[in-house]
Amino acid sequence: MKQHRPKPLIPSRYFMVLGTFLLALLMYVDRIGISVAKGPMTESLGLSDKQFGWALSVFALGYALFQTPFGMLADRFGPRKILTAVVSLWSIFTALTGAVTQYFSLIIVRFLFGVGEAGAYPGIAKGVYLWIPIRERGVVNGINFSGGRFGAAFSLPLIAFILDLVGWRATFFILGLVGILWATAWYLLFRDKPEDHPYVSAYEKEEILKARGEVKEEKKAGSKVALHSMLHSKNMWLAMGQYFASNFTFFFCLTWLFPHLQEQYNLAAVEAGFYSSLPLIAGGFGNMVSGWMVDAIYRRGYFRWSRILPAILGFGLAAAGLIISLFAQDVVIAISFLSMAVFGADMTLSPSWTFCVDIGKAHSGAVSGTMNMAGNIGSFLTALAFPYLREWTGSVTPFFILGAVLNILAIFIWLKMKPDVPISFETKSTT
Repeated sequence: MKQHRPKPLIPSRYFMVLGTFLLALLMYVDRIGISVAKGPMTESLGLSDKQFGWALSVFALGYALFQTPFGMLADRFGPRKILTAVVSLWSIFTALTGAVTQYFSLIIVRFLFGVGEAGAYPGIAKGVYLWIPIRERGVVNGINFSGGRFGAAFSLPLIAFILDLVGWRATFFILGLVGILWATAWYLLFRDKPEDHPYVSAYEKEEILKARGEVKEEKKAGSKVALHSMLHSKNMWLAMGQYFASNFTFFFCLTWLFPHLQEQYNLAAVEAGFYSSLPLIAGGFGNMVSGWMVDAIYRRGYFRWSRILPAILGFGLAAAGLIISLFAQDVVIAISFLSMAVFGADMTLSPSWTFCVDIGKAHSGAVSGTMNMAGNIGSFLTALAFPYLREWTGSVTPFFILGAVLNILAIFIWLKMKPDVPISFETKSTT
């Protein structure tokens, strides 16, 4: 006779999602702090706009280059150890940003800050694979990415206020301390698998294991991933291409939007922080709407289109928002259409990361990290393209047109993507 297992009132995996939501929030709070501090930092360190652009872009370079390695480490050692380590690492370099005294040291610190943050989303993706049933992954990915957007949005005016209160150096020290506190709590409270957590009910363990499917592939997760298995996958290259376009659009909000609005419309820091936060809030809602769409369409039996339709709609909105914003004559109208663009760009995140779990399975960390690597090459180029194109042409128009073209290309890329065709990983013999 089968033993009755009582269903918990609140599943323990929801607390895991709360932890990853807070992690995403912290990531973007730490990431956007330097944009808010541009004025006093450039004055204190004697930086030009181009030099500051390199300080922004070198973060994205470090972030991009270490996505795949950290994804592999997450697959091998699990999200508990990896997320604890990377959050501690980037928090140290967040604090050290407040201690830099020259351009060269700023470049080194921001590159290493990017290296630390590189392990966050691949680690989260591995946690989602281990803890979250497939029917809930769209919403969970939407929640996680909305945490980053809401964190960045609400921290813009808050960081501007703190910066005015204690100065830019002390602001980075405070942000670093918060990260260390999160890393400590995560290590103490989280376990890599729900079946290893003492406070997860027997009912929920059985539910998650049944949904995940404890197949032979799970036993291969610790084996060394052969890179050529990913790089010979058409799905992998398509995922990388479309995510490049998504990040090119969004990263503008984390880097140049705040100083652009401040200079273009002669705004005070807190006022510019308020307006700059609105596209990020829109992005947070874009993540939530898209996550809901992914799961809703999937439940109706349309597996492939549950990933493709939200992404196509998102890229269409992103392209339209960027183009229409060029005709805006005041800050309110400009921000309205930029918010539309970011809402659309962020609609692409949940289907993208859910797609990586679909095709990566036990190697979801490595696959999602590789996609995110390509995306953040887009971020790297965004931070440089904006100041250089503006100087060469005397206008921001070429930058926005380039972003719109990339978004349109991404629509055609998604039409060729197949989430129902997982990557066939080859494992290296240990003999």
